[in-house]
Amino acid sequence: MTNETINQDPEDVPAPQPSGHGAAVARADAKPILEVDQLRMYFPVKAPGVFRRTVGQVQAVDGVSFQVAEATSLGLVGESGCGKSTTGRLITRLYKPTAGAIRFGGKDIAQAGASELKPLRREIQMIFQDPYTSLNPRQTVGSIVGAPLAIHKVLPKNKILPRVQELLEIVGLNPEHYNRYPHEFSGGQRQRIGIARALTLQPKLLVADEPVSALDVSIQAQVINLLQDIQNEFGVAFLFIAHDLAIVRHFCPEIAVMYLGKIVEIGDRESIYNNAHHPYTQALLSAVPDVKQAATGGRIERIRLQGDVPSPIEPPSGCRFRTRCPIAQEICARHEPPLLQIGRQHKVACHFPGRLGEAPREPFTTGLLGVDAEGRPDPGASPSTVLVEQPGYADTWFDLDNKSIGRA
Repeated sequence: MTNETINQDPEDVPAPQPSGHGAAVARADAKPILEVDQLRMYFPVKAPGVFRRTVGQVQAVDGVSFQVAEATSLGLVGESGCGKSTTGRLITRLYKPTAGAIRFGGKDIAQAGASELKPLRREIQMIFQDPYTSLNPRQTVGSIVGAPLAIHKVLPKNKILPRVQELLEIVGLNPEHYNRYPHEFSGGQRQRIGIARALTLQPKLLVADEPVSALDVSIQAQVINLLQDIQNEFGVAFLFIAHDLAIVRHFCPEIAVMYLGKIVEIGDRESIYNNAHHPYTQALLSAVPDVKQAATGGRIERIRLQGDVPSPIEPPSGCRFRTRCPIAQEICARHEPPLLQIGRQHKVACHFPGRLGEAPREPFTTGLLGVDAEGRPDPGASPSTVLVEQPGYADTWFDLDNKSIGRA
């Protein structure tokens, strides 16, 4: 029997999911299960030769802070190379961070050793982007999915196979195909195997690194609906990394936008998609095809950014987006904008934050940084001491519309 024949077997192909899956909604009483505070990951750049001296550093992740609440989802979006996948691998501790804190369940795991990380693997799991390379071709599906149960000694050996078959059924696969190899399945089915493996130890947090980007469009909806069902049934929290802003909007109540290793805007779904204040976020959203807006004539004009993304080895001074920003001024080259909270659940890192076409002429951050409009030190001003970029949201914020302090 050929692979093509197997993949067309009615028992193999998952049935289409019902269309009743609405956009995910955040729980109002949810407490943070994950806190990332000023996380950094610098990869050394070695010179050629015998001694291999370190001549630079790739600043893949540089000062990232956010929270993920219990049983909810945070979407992480941005261009390729901005540090999204590196952030996911840091949280699962596949990489050891250069600096910063990763608090999971109140405990900092950023510098945890091997003995401390083994029990952590039961709590945090990862769904990888490529279903073709993330599964061992020499092992059967039963061995792949059952391996965590054997390593952590969760179940006796005679009960591992029934649990594996149960997990395969949960993700929409035929439980009798546990003895098949990964090459005998289609791409969508392989990703379901990866999801089953991630669920084996009943984790509290799943890091989904672009879980549907390698799949056909018709299969993407099925996998997203499956992840929603898993979240609703098991109460799993998600860090959802993706390029597709439409999928992120559907799956994640909260979204963070990354650019060159930093978060430039973060907030709830309404704030990001309907009230974006950062020029980079506005440019990303303008590139999303929208059939309804095209039909009604309300299509947002495409914002075309000039130039290429700078190198993370030598990022620009000040604001990292300034070399491509249409509203950048001199202060943007002198000072890095802090990640300011401008709404109840909305933060933005920009000297000129504003809705599309409504950016202020004068920088908003002068009084906060103690500088003038060009970024030079202002003797008559005193920098604010409340601009500590912490995970989560405060009860007070800077209201840009009223130029006052807003309160919850």
